[in-house]
Amino acid sequence: MSGHGHDHGHGHSHAHGVAPDADRRWLRAALGLLTAYMAVEVVIGVLAGSLALISDAAHMLTDAVSILLALIAMRLAARPARGGYTYGLKRAEILSAQANGITLLLLSVWLAYEAVQRLISPPTVGGAMVLWTALSGIVVNLICTWLLSKANRSSLNVEGAYQHILTDLFGFVATALSGLIVLTTGFERADAIATLVVVALMLRAGTGLVRESGRIFMEAAPAGLDPDALGDRLVSQDEVVEVHDLHIWQITSGQPALSAHILVAPGGDCHKVRRGLQELLSGEYHITHATLQVDHVGEQAEAGEVLTLGPRPGTGAQPEPPAAPDHCEDAHGPVHRPWPHRH
Repeated sequence: MSGHGHDHGHGHSHAHGVAPDADRRWLRAALGLLTAYMAVEVVIGVLAGSLALISDAAHMLTDAVSILLALIAMRLAARPARGGYTYGLKRAEILSAQANGITLLLLSVWLAYEAVQRLISPPTVGGAMVLWTALSGIVVNLICTWLLSKANRSSLNVEGAYQHILTDLFGFVATALSGLIVLTTGFERADAIATLVVVALMLRAGTGLVRESGRIFMEAAPAGLDPDALGDRLVSQDEVVEVHDLHIWQITSGQPALSAHILVAPGGDCHKVRRGLQELLSGEYHITHATLQVDHVGEQAEAGEVLTLGPRPGTGAQPEPPAAPDHCEDAHGPVHRPWPHRH
């Protein structure tokens, strides 16, 4: 502890799952297979007059672009932090995931419009060509889905590419059914209906990617982690009087980070408190990037404003301890204290 009792702790661990080189190998294999098949499907879709096949081919194009973006983002994210980019370019992966989500949403709007037009005025569709092309597409997508499942899907970047492929797989199933219906019954509107099924899947996947990437860009806490509950957990530890300026965010997918200002009771061991809190964060919440500023109560207060501690409410006749003076005019989130308080 320094002469003023300040203790700035940094807990970091840098093991984050599957090696990027392994991820890139699986993604490159899927990219090559998709690109080759997509070119064939476009030609057959035009010859068969099938919007469902063309929509599948367009979706495969976004699949290929999503994998290409993922590969580029991985290379950027691997660069070391330097200059003004103190986190490096790790969020390039989140940009890629968001781009994947947006392309799915935009493409779904166009395909929905075309499908409605074909429901109103259905063109002639070659059912046999649609059926056999869709069945072969199912095989290709199953292989690509398997390839991407081998990569590290805890990365939102890889998950974005995986969702593209998985949605396309379901789309091919719908297209195969539409081709079978057209071939056996002559009901040509089945092609447009299959396209709308693909559109619904694209909207679901795209919305999820945009929402999750948006949470990271807006510095929201990781999904499933309640900052208020975590703050109360921290302040319940021995010698901790107050926790404020508590921030929890994600640097990129799978890398949560936390910073907080901790006030310790007079005479408390700041170093011991910090170590205990960082062990708690790492062990229970898997937060290994934690920066804690630990001070004794009253060290930053003006003369005459030092907090006088008393027992917690309900433990004796003395009144509730007064609150510590505001540490700044613009509070950065709720203040957590050992006794009951509002968030």
